[in-house]
Amino acid sequence: MDPNQKLVNSAIEQLRGRWPGAQDSVAAAAVALEDGQILTSVSFDNFNAAATLCAEAGAVAAAYSLGKRVVASACVTNGTEEGTYQVLAPCGICQERLAVWGPDVLAAVPVTAGKSTWEMLPLRALNPYYWATSFTADAQWPSVAEHGE
Repeated sequence: MDPNQKLVNSAIEQLRGRWPGAQDSVAAAAVALEDGQILTSVSFDNFNAAATLCAEAGAVAAAYSLGKRVVASACVTNGTEEGTYQVLAPCGICQERLAVWGPDVLAAVPVTAGKSTWEMLPLRALNPYYWATSFTADAQWPSVAEHGE
């Protein structure tokens, strides 16, 4: 199986396992680590919107805590028809979290909004004018070490 499809399938499995049959706006994510391991997490919904977290946050934080390199990420939500899903592009905050591992981290993005077709793009394609390049000596994306300073 294509590793990118496996990543999306892992997010779908997490979504369906956590919220079986749900049709409201919930999301799950999966990140692939450099060693091939896949970590999944779900959105943290809370009555107080300020306390919510994106679906990617848990898996990204786990990878960072383990000292593992994230190479790809996918986030999914329920589709408009029962049993379907759609890929969600990472929001700006999640792009910022993934940027710790550099501009070549792949992210699943929808080809057409509201459809289950998707493709993988590197962060540099999603964010070609990354603001943090203004603060590096060579105007390149900051390294993992520079992000942690």
